[in-house]
Amino acid sequence: MVRQSAKSAAAEAQPEAKAEAKAEAKAQRVIKKYPNRRLYDTTTSSYITLTEIKHLVMDGQTFTVRDAKSGDDLTRSILLQIILEEESAGAPMFTEAVLANIIRFYGHAMQGYMGSYLESNLQSLMQMQSQMGHKSTNIMSQMQEQMQKQTAQFLSAFGLKP
Repeated sequence: MVRQSAKSAAAEAQPEAKAEAKAEAKAQRVIKKYPNRRLYDTTTSSYITLTEIKHLVMDGQTFTVRDAKSGDDLTRSILLQIILEEESAGAPMFTEAVLANIIRFYGHAMQGYMGSYLESNLQSLMQMQSQMGHKSTNIMSQMQEQMQKQTAQFLSAFGLKP
């Protein structure tokens, strides 16, 4: 009897978990990109701009950008497009050396690790920033220096120039 009740509890939990996963998938905002390059937000039933997508990112909202015809996921290319616009707007975040080093990792044996390395460092930076609550720009510059040192060590470990 104990086995049956454990099995039935597990069986009952599975549909609930599937329902929650479906609810989360439905809750995710879907933006369709049409061939005329326009972006349509299916949640608000209106056309939006890259600037508005940038605001979604800044607000921490999850979304997916899909090609209206094929259904292909275009989220990464839209995010890269936003980064490109931000970088060319006057105050770039990435130096030419950083961009060149990122490019060097494509096709390199460590390519798969580079993304997770950058992601974990950015998450650490964001955690420190939220803990400090924007108290001091001096602390931010210290964190930036630390990140630069870590990146230089990472790159030199694989024979790349920082």
